[in-house]
This record gives sequence, structure tokens and C-alpha cells, in this order.
Amino acid sequence: MSRHNSGKKESKYRASSGSGISKSTIFLLGFLLILVGIFGVLYNPSNPSSSTGAAVPWKVSEEGALSFSGREKPLFTAQEIEDIYAPETADTLKLLSFDSKGEKIQALLRIPANSSSSPGLVLLPGAGVSKEAEQGLAVELSKMGYATLTLDQRNLGSINIEKDLELFKAGLEPVEYSMVYDALKASDALAAQPEINPKKLAILGESNGGRFAVIACALNPSLKGVIGISTAGYGTEEIDPSLANDSEAYRFYRSIDPDTYLSILPPAKFVQIHSFNDPLIFHDLALRTFSLAKEPKAMYNVTEATHGYTASMRPYLEKELALLLN
Repeated sequence: MSRHNSGKKESKYRASSGSGISKSTIFLLGFLLILVGIFGVLYNPSNPSSSTGAAVPWKVSEEGALSFSGREKPLFTAQEIEDIYAPETADTLKLLSFDSKGEKIQALLRIPANSSSSPGLVLLPGAGVSKEAEQGLAVELSKMGYATLTLDQRNLGSINIEKDLELFKAGLEPVEYSMVYDALKASDALAAQPEINPKKLAILGESNGGRFAVIACALNPSLKGVIGISTAGYGTEEIDPSLANDSEAYRFYRSIDPDTYLSILPPAKFVQIHSFNDPLIFHDLALRTFSLAKEPKAMYNVTEATHGYTASMRPYLEKELALLLN
């Protein structure tokens, strides 16, 4: 079984255990500086602007919750390809391309052998990880009986907080919002496949992909749940909005924090799988996010000093997927 270092650009910020004005201010500044420095990548000008996003309006509430007005019927193409990633399996592998906000999003659809109505998972890799590099986990999921649609996320899942904030303040769509929308469109495209049971769908994300997975699940009631591996929120709920010098920046940060959406996630289930010794997203950050989640929820822990999926997580993953989708 392959292991995935799916979050090499994740924040190493450790949450403060106290509260107060000075700590809230430090948290806000640290949040911006760390994420800009670690997640930052060159902005790709081909990503959506106001013109490409006009057909699907977005808005952010005063509390910082992102929403979209609606989604059209998915447009996609799918072509069966040689499975060079797991040639020993009898899986069917397809290259699927679907439209999302003016872009053609590429994805790999893996369908278990001898399956006519598989439960399906949208699979979001961590920052810097391609759809091809995530096939190790996709193969494991196929062995459990689940089809996966694994995306090439925009900028391979990396984000530029500073540039997105500039876009938000200018009334233009941040790339991260487009990435959430891509995940929503992926779930629509997955549901439309003839080999998939559209009533048995969930979403799974590793590391930074887990953050987008939580937001997408909260915005798509058709998904039965979300599983986050080696992921956590940013902790923006610890900031007192009355102390924020820039209210628009605060609202934007809340909108990209998966913690913001945990209260609206039910009845979908929230599942976390994390290592006590994760070197990139510390375990206490995962615990903080889990404490904010509403029932139904579950958390499992392993001990390897590794970030991302490991073989020891398999029993927990298999158990929760069976509860969600079977």
C-alpha cells in the first residue's frame, strides 16, 4: 500500500490554549502570514474571473458562509483508458473531463471490477498531489467496493490566500471558491455515471483536500458524509469579530475555514482520521475541529509520525464507509 505525503505545504501553526485580545490579534496575523507563506503559489490567471463565474453567482453571508445559487446539469466526457497505476486489478479506469466555471476539470474515475451500481466517492488529494499520485488510495477504496472520482484540483490543491483576499475585496471570485465549486460539480458528474448509485455518494479528502471536502459536503445535501484524513480547520472561530481591524478580511477567512460549516453539515456525517504524531497538521488542531462538529460524527487516531493516509487507517476507513454508503 502506498503512502501519500499529501500536505507538504500545510500550516504548522499550533493553536493557542488561551483567549484574549492580544492572542486573538496574534492568531489573525499569524493565520495570514503562515498561510500566505506556506500555501502560496503563483496565481494562475486562467482561473475564473467575474466573467467566467457570472453564470453561477456566489455569495458570502455576514457570518462568513459561502453559498452558490445553483448548478446546471453536469457536462462531461468520459473515456476508458489503460490502468497503468494498478494493472494487476480488474478495475475500469476512465479519464473524465467536466465543465466547472469556464474550466475543463480533469479527473480519474475508478470503478471496481464486476460492479454495476457502485457507491461513489469524490476524492480530493492534498496540496501538490495530482489525481495520478492519489491512485494508491483510490485502489484501496476500490478493493473495498467503492468507485472514486479523483480530481486534479486547481493549482493542484495549493492556494494563494493573499491573492484570493484581493479578489474577494474586489468583488471577484477567489480561486478557493472555484475549487469548492469544482468539488460540487464533481459530485454531480459522479452521480451521472451509469456504473454509480447516485443515492450512495460521499466525499473524502486528504490534508488540504479534506478542507474543501468539508465545505463541499455542507453545500451538497445529496452527499451522505465527509471523511477527512490528516486535516483540520483554521480556527477562525477563536477570533472575536469585534476585534478584527478588517471586517472583510475576517469574513473571507471565515468563508474558507471548514470549521465554519460544521454546524450545517448534519445530517451528513463528519469523520476524521488523524495521527497523534502528524508532523504537519498537529493532532490538537484536529481535536479542536472535531469538538466543533455536530453529531453524527466519529474520530479515529493512529500513531505513525506521518501526514496522510497510512495502512493503519484502513480498518477505520472501511468501517465508516460501510456505515455511510452500504
